[in-house]
Amino acid sequence: MFIIKLIIKWLVLSATVILATHLIPGISIASWTVALIAGLVLGLINLVIKPVLTLLTLPINILTLGLFGIILNAILFWAAAYFVSGFVIANFLAALFGSILVSIVLWLVHMLVD
Repeated sequence: MFIIKLIIKWLVLSATVILATHLIPGISIASWTVALIAGLVLGLINLVIKPVLTLLTLPINILTLGLFGIILNAILFWAAAYFVSGFVIANFLAALFGSILVSIVLWLVHMLVD
């Protein structure tokens, strides 16, 4: 059952990346295959790197009342585009809006699947 939930979240994350390319100017993706790879890379970044960076930036996050968490999500979303060729984010503002969209969709999926 765990594997099915993981696959569902991965596919939804990949579909959300494609949705972001249609809704947000400045984000582009070459193909469905690149979207699947980008979803996998985003999932791995959120699983491995994000908890460490969240812990390291906790004082800044407390001072900004949690707003730095949004900036951190945008930076990690932008980093995923660096690692996946064919997934391009033109500027930080596009990364910010893309990360907000991905966060909202993943939150909804988490509420429905888990």
